[in-house]
Amino acid sequence: MDPITNPFAPGAGSPPPELAGRDKLRETVRIAAERVRRGLPAKSVLMVGLRGVGKTVLLDRMRDDMEAAGIQTLRIEAPEHRSLPAMLAPQLRQALLRLSRNATARELGHRALRALAGFAKVLKVKYQDIEVGIDFDPEPGLADNGDLEHDLQALLEAAGQAAQGAGTALVMFIDELQYVGEDQLAALIVALHRTAQRKLPVMLVGAGLPPLRGNMGDAKSYAERLFKFPEVGALGNDAAARAIEKPLADLGVAIDEQALDSLLRETHCYPYFLQEWGKQAWDAAARSPIMQADVRAASRGAIAGLDESFFRVRLDRLTPSEKSYLRAMADLGPGPHRSGDIAEKLKRKVTSLGPTRNQLIAKGMIWSPSHGDTAFTVPLFDEFMKRIIPGDDWRNA
Repeated sequence: MDPITNPFAPGAGSPPPELAGRDKLRETVRIAAERVRRGLPAKSVLMVGLRGVGKTVLLDRMRDDMEAAGIQTLRIEAPEHRSLPAMLAPQLRQALLRLSRNATARELGHRALRALAGFAKVLKVKYQDIEVGIDFDPEPGLADNGDLEHDLQALLEAAGQAAQGAGTALVMFIDELQYVGEDQLAALIVALHRTAQRKLPVMLVGAGLPPLRGNMGDAKSYAERLFKFPEVGALGNDAAARAIEKPLADLGVAIDEQALDSLLRETHCYPYFLQEWGKQAWDAAARSPIMQADVRAASRGAIAGLDESFFRVRLDRLTPSEKSYLRAMADLGPGPHRSGDIAEKLKRKVTSLGPTRNQLIAKGMIWSPSHGDTAFTVPLFDEFMKRIIPGDDWRNA
């Protein structure tokens, strides 16, 4: 079939042709944002899940939902080694400029921009990566204390007042939130807690790897009462089937029932893998319907593609000892695994492997579902490790 019209979209954050199985979560966020806009209590939402489950796509779709409803938004991604103030300030500036164009909120918007000017000017000494255009002179005493926890609280209060004056809400969308440092997370939690106490329309919708839930609790013990932590995982069989069948049907193409069953089994119903297998199956098929032989050919192409991109980009960041640790985990299966079992595979003491394990957690490769357990953050990574490092030489690395 024509590869030009292939509907599937494997890629980091690429929106799929059919966002299946996520309507309930989208509705949860929509209701929370509307309650916040009306000054009613609602919890911010932090989605947690493995790589490839579609968290980024969901954030973007939810943001589209908010903007269509007239709610002001900002969107940032938290990369490693970048401060929260540096990421937040430029996006908040744009949101405040939009709010200040509203006649009823102009003065409050200008005051919030003065707060941002003081915030950026004072904290640039500590967070030297802050780069933001300054539209107004700082207002002395407003968000310029030099303490992030205090100043971010004052800044979001001012922003919330501007949004309230405009009859709307400000919803912040932050991806990869697990990379934000504990002190900066604490400041963000305090600021959101304060705006909630004052019934100001400010809300956070975030996403991150599974350790995020624990990170928030470590930053502030009351975080679990301030946020909802919905888990985003593999799709159910019906939703996964819809993610494949609907885009095909829209183009007048069918898929054989056995072929679909094989595709769902191969992908474990993970959204990113569904898109990869769907793309490869389309390209492998000569005509409709897509048959099981096409899915078998797709599996070869999909696995090769994942090994060279989705999986490889993560492996290339690792040291030899980190690769050996992951290979030992893979030898035990998908996981989670006890730290002692991994150490036994490597013929090492658990304590001697602690630094390696901590480095892998910091790099977002593994996480701890419970004390002493270790699991991959990337689905099917155990199978990749066995393919890329065959044999037993890894035991001696």
